[in-house]
Amino acid sequence: MKLPFFLASRFVAGETLDESLPVVDDLNQDGLHVALDKLGEHVHEREEALAARDAYIDLIRTLAGRDGTEDLRNRISIKLSMMGQLIDEDFCEDNLRQLLEVAAEHDLFVRLDMEGSALTQSTLNLFEAVYPDFPNHVGPVLQAMLKRTDRDIDRMCERGVSVRLCKGAYAEPEEIAYQDMSRIRARYIDYMERLLRHTDGSGIATHDDQIIDATKAFADRRDIGTGDFEFQMLYGLRRTTQREMAAEGYNMLVYVPYGTEWFPYFSRRLREKRENVWFVLRSLLKG
Repeated sequence: MKLPFFLASRFVAGETLDESLPVVDDLNQDGLHVALDKLGEHVHEREEALAARDAYIDLIRTLAGRDGTEDLRNRISIKLSMMGQLIDEDFCEDNLRQLLEVAAEHDLFVRLDMEGSALTQSTLNLFEAVYPDFPNHVGPVLQAMLKRTDRDIDRMCERGVSVRLCKGAYAEPEEIAYQDMSRIRARYIDYMERLLRHTDGSGIATHDDQIIDATKAFADRRDIGTGDFEFQMLYGLRRTTQREMAAEGYNMLVYVPYGTEWFPYFSRRLREKRENVWFVLRSLLKG
């Protein structure tokens, strides 16, 4: 049974790019940067991977061609498993390079989403392979909950790589991931401080007030300018806060997903936070 899209419309801008672009415009008009993400994952056929690559390239050209966005850090966010990562890494790297050539041509940044831990090393391998040729146009996501992230942060700081730091939305075993939220938060704050000291343009992706306040305080203590990093939040969550922080002078980027393959993303949002479940239930009761 196909679930109706309105269930996910709180968190997903639309099922097509055309439906999503007005959302991008509204966010931009409020001074918010946007990362557009075409939803989907775990492609196993080469034809599907090539189609995903081409769709991402079209997305880059569409974003780059929009008026009034010269002062905004709009970009795209991609999943490598959509471009052949599970088929053949060399094939995936070739697709990624073709995409990044277009991104560099239009001076648009590409964020490599991090999926479940089974793909972490592969994703970083692919990033490392292309980064020397596209140092200003590609960067990875790291998850604070994974125990390996401590050394991955060190590696990215050594190279000055822009990182999107998040807590992590995937269920992972205790052997490789912290389970206690206070421990995850503490690791996150440590990684945030290292990124702000050693990288430019890294994204502090969180809705957690403790982390937001810690980031602001650390930046103030170290005289790190608001233009040297950015806060990032998900579309549909803390909308008033997003605009307030932009008005305070912080770079605020909103991660805006779209597409027909929205159910896995939607399910993760519900697992993350009880309030998200209540929002959907209230929407259903309203008819």
